[in-house]
Amino acid sequence: MNQTKALILSTVAMTVSFVIWSVFPPIAGQIQELLGLSNLEKSILVATPVLLGSIMRIPMGILTDRFGGKRVFTLTMLFLILPVVTAGLVDSYAWLLVCALFIGMAGTAFAISIAFVSRWYPPERQGFILGIAGLGNLGSAFANFLIPSVSSAYGIPWVFFGLAIVIGVMAVVFQAFTKDPPKPAAPKTLKQSLSVMKEKATWHLSIYYFLTFGGFVAFSVYLPTLLKDLFQLSAFDAGLRTAGFVLAATLIRPAGGYLADRFGSRKVLTVVFIGILAGALVLSVSLEPFFMFSLVCLLLSLLLGLGNGAVFKMVPEVSSGNTGAVTGFVGAAGGIGGFFPPIVLGAVFDSTGHYHLGFALMAAFALACLVLNYSGRKPNRLSARKGMSYSA
Repeated sequence: MNQTKALILSTVAMTVSFVIWSVFPPIAGQIQELLGLSNLEKSILVATPVLLGSIMRIPMGILTDRFGGKRVFTLTMLFLILPVVTAGLVDSYAWLLVCALFIGMAGTAFAISIAFVSRWYPPERQGFILGIAGLGNLGSAFANFLIPSVSSAYGIPWVFFGLAIVIGVMAVVFQAFTKDPPKPAAPKTLKQSLSVMKEKATWHLSIYYFLTFGGFVAFSVYLPTLLKDLFQLSAFDAGLRTAGFVLAATLIRPAGGYLADRFGSRKVLTVVFIGILAGALVLSVSLEPFFMFSLVCLLLSLLLGLGNGAVFKMVPEVSSGNTGAVTGFVGAAGGIGGFFPPIVLGAVFDSTGHYHLGFALMAAFALACLVLNYSGRKPNRLSARKGMSYSA
């Protein structure tokens, strides 16, 4: 019963946190018009929450291992109230960037949630269970669907004030109804937690997640802008279609974990990387017509979601008892993978008037991951002798 509560409430809390983490992309166009921002300035604004939310996943994952997910998650949600309320009060680009930076703490909910939930379930079920926990990514879809409507009806400030109320209530509920799983025999020291950096598997998974989750985040935050620039869609229509992208990528994530449980993560990732490579190459050549662009984006959303599930099937296997630390490092890499593409795309579009180069870079990175995934098979036999099942 406690493990079910932990899974459900952790997923809901992560969903609410991800709504906050994704608050800027759906209203970035309105903010751009109000403050007279360039495309690059708008890109920096939507990418800024991703930065802190990525970097801070490392210490937050370690803190979750040490102090428990109940305490760390509750305090994180309560902290978010401050920058969210402040964002509804400020009226300058500089102050909005400061708020956006600290709103990025909402992105650490992923590392906290995965570390919290994983300790409640045995390894043979974690691919599927962590895929379910990852459904908290639906917060990005809800943000793209709900925030434009709230903004139109009540104004941009009440977008932030409303979210502050919701996250405050969620913190109270989470504190009241969850428990931490049994603790390990002795708390991990900082040195023990950081020892996961010595594992080759940690770096491999970080690179894979840089592409799969980074691609998911980049599309989530920048697809509304792409749709408006390329096809002149309204903010509501662009947000609705982006919500569909996020929904598809998130709902298929448990399937990625399940397939990894059954067939092995490497086989699943091989298919994922080949598919991403092909899709990115198509977009690097042409972004029109609209039907083709939409179809390729849907394919990429499914592949990225499968890849996210497959990668996190392997995370608890890297270092026993250090799931939070590994989750932090891998999650940080994924978040950083979502930080740079929007800025690059904004800069490329400002200088060239098109986005093709950005997708060419995505194709190149997918190819590198494919090569690494194949070449990493031999070291896995060595890992297996050490008791690690990284080859999954």
